[in-house]
Amino acid sequence: MVSAALLTLVAVSCLVAMEVLHRAKWPSRGPYTAVIAWQALGLAWGVSTIGALLAYGLSSYELGAAGGLLAAATDLYTGEFIISEFSQGVEGVSHLVAVALAVVLTLVLFSGLVASFVQVVRVRRRHHDLLELVASEHPDVPGARVVDHPAAAAYCLPGVLRSQVVISAGALEVLDTRELAAVLAHEHAHLRERHDLVLLPFSSLKRAFPRVHLVRTYYESVALLIEMCADDQARRRSSSRELAMALLRFGAAGPAPVPAGAMAAVHAAEPGVMRRVNRLLRPDTELPYHAGAVIMGASAFLLATVTCLWHIPI
Repeated sequence: MVSAALLTLVAVSCLVAMEVLHRAKWPSRGPYTAVIAWQALGLAWGVSTIGALLAYGLSSYELGAAGGLLAAATDLYTGEFIISEFSQGVEGVSHLVAVALAVVLTLVLFSGLVASFVQVVRVRRRHHDLLELVASEHPDVPGARVVDHPAAAAYCLPGVLRSQVVISAGALEVLDTRELAAVLAHEHAHLRERHDLVLLPFSSLKRAFPRVHLVRTYYESVALLIEMCADDQARRRSSSRELAMALLRFGAAGPAPVPAGAMAAVHAAEPGVMRRVNRLLRPDTELPYHAGAVIMGASAFLLATVTCLWHIPI
């Protein structure tokens, strides 16, 4: 029961920390560090919540979440686990309910991750095939494909074997040469650092809990930080002003909706464009190295703590 209480405390603390991180000002000064913190908090919340349910539901074994799970797997095969829990009355039934909830939550999170991955792969494959028919090379846009469409759009399609950056004809009309280079650098940063995989766990959470407003809000926070990471990479190859002007031109032109599975410099529904523009034009001082190290260390300590709590045999 001690492990169940401690894991519950960790799960609640993760939710509080997520809200604090969502409202904090420092993530824009260190978006890479903030994304890692978000990943650690999300993973720790899921593992600790499942662990707390298992630790309580399997408390009769006095082996903790991990040991109790192994012991219950053997007894479940013979039916002894269910019989022994029912014999304990209301407390035994509550144990069974807790185990059932842990299994359901695990299946929901895992199936959401798999379903999101499969859907993205299918959509990207179809879009890649479509681009082979409608997109073409352009001498002024090296490393990208151009689609003859009047709306201003720029996005990338990540992939293992095929990765492409796509620019619309409408975007070429509103961007000058240097702004176009900044946008291309932004999209190539997404591809090079596989930001789609970083965002995948959060998009799967949004898919698993579509009606939970908090999940959608946190997803948008992480998505904005990932765009800031790509912005930082792009401004190392071009000036911040050029990328900021490109974002403003996209916004003024009314950017086209981004295809599913793609990552865009500016999304039609993205609420944080002006935050990105202000950050590029009036950059704050970067997050100090020691502060980033503390946050990274705390993230690693959190995950290690959750792992240890799974093995507390009480």
